[in-house]
Amino acid sequence: MRQLLRPFIICALSVVTTLAAAQGYEFKSIVDVPTTSVKDQNRSGTCWSFSAISFLESEMMRMGSDSIDLSEMFIVSKCYAAKGDWAVRMHGMCNFGAGGAAHDVPWVMKNFGLMPEEAFHGINYGFDNHNHMELDTVLSAFVKAVISRPKLTTAWKPAYNAIIDTYLGTVPEKFTFKGVEYTPRSFADEVVGLNPDDYISLTSFTHHPFYEEFILEVPDNWLMGKMYNVTLDELVEATDYALKHGYTVVWGADVSEDGFSHYDGVAVVPETEPDNMKETELSRWENMDRYERMEYGLDQPVTEKVITQEMRQLAFDNYETTDDHGMHIVGMAKDQNGTIYYKVKNSWATRNPYDGYIYASLAFFRYKTMDIMLHKDALPAKLKQKLNIK
Repeated sequence: MRQLLRPFIICALSVVTTLAAAQGYEFKSIVDVPTTSVKDQNRSGTCWSFSAISFLESEMMRMGSDSIDLSEMFIVSKCYAAKGDWAVRMHGMCNFGAGGAAHDVPWVMKNFGLMPEEAFHGINYGFDNHNHMELDTVLSAFVKAVISRPKLTTAWKPAYNAIIDTYLGTVPEKFTFKGVEYTPRSFADEVVGLNPDDYISLTSFTHHPFYEEFILEVPDNWLMGKMYNVTLDELVEATDYALKHGYTVVWGADVSEDGFSHYDGVAVVPETEPDNMKETELSRWENMDRYERMEYGLDQPVTEKVITQEMRQLAFDNYETTDDHGMHIVGMAKDQNGTIYYKVKNSWATRNPYDGYIYASLAFFRYKTMDIMLHKDALPAKLKQKLNIK
């Protein structure tokens, strides 16, 4: 996902309460899978780490382990170090930035381990919350300077890593958790107990054959991670099956659409063609000014577009769908009209009507999903067989 920072908003608690009370949406839970508390990535482009770490925390709970707050910034520290090496090896002919993908987290878990939040907060620059604006600028400038030289020095890599350590803090080689000393490797193996090879990514695009793996061509897929390509209906089926069987799903999506509003707590794809609107919606639409039309569908349920495989492919090909943001799908619900939504845990704190969660309609999911990551055993048996996953 690209570097998407949580936008600032000045909002008193009373205002949020009013928003919640004014919402015309009424959601009834269908599935709610246990998860940990909502976190805040604040001014950092690390949604990919927050969403996938939240997913691993839920995986531990699903497996019967205690709920543990895992360190997102341990993951970020290891990925930032690897990205610098990758960018220099590519002579800068690549996307270098804060963004990443969900599969970055199992990669770190496999190669370096994991840490609890209490052992590594990753804030070493005098702030209370994550803020990578200066760090990202400094790292980018440093890499640019390194690749501008005709020959590399032996100093560039330790100097680059020293920048990361200065801002995030030096990752401890050992730490104590519940009275026992661990390394990141032993903590991942003995306490977390998850197998990084159990997690797979799915996507759905027609410029590659279905039921094969391919490298999704988005700027932040710096690991060149492969994803299984399935039909759009199968992508939905896999997500629904996982949730209904107690699994959660990491969701990479485009959130630049007008129909996505964290602060209203919904993500929808309103039908804005008057010919397709219901009579009551048409009457309402005709009396709106252009600003109200931009907010259409965020205050109450409306008719949504019917999303096809062809529509989502065209949006991707035209740069209308981009790898914006990573979130964590933890449930399903329906509104008062029976429309299905996914309950999504975001990492933009809790200042919205649903305490940091949003409800993304099935239409929005079908249209704007880039990819999902889930446990391989969360796949329906038939799809698992098609993909030849053991």
